Amino acid sequence: MAHVVHATHPEIIARLKRANGHLRKVIEMIEGGRSCVELAQQLHAIEKAVAAAKKTLIHDHIDHCLAHAAEDQPQDAVKAVAELKTLTKYL
Repeated sequence: MAHVVHATHPEIIARLKRANGHLRKVIEMIEGGRSCVELAQQLHAIEKAVAAAKKTLIHDHIDHCLAHAAEDQPQDAVKAVAELKTLTKYL
């Protein structure tokens, strides 16, 4: 299957950039000796942001790529199902 850019990709990129900036700040917090409770709270927020980005990406793939492949050639559908099985490792 060819790489396709979907409407949700800018949203996913924005989430990941925010998470990246937040992660840099948490590193600074660790270096600055902030409390473990504060750090755990901030790391939890980063995890949630990355998980939300992953969920959006996977749902988008299912909604568009797999549905499109199922409408096309049978061999495309077989490849799409194989991709879905691979994606489930990351859920």
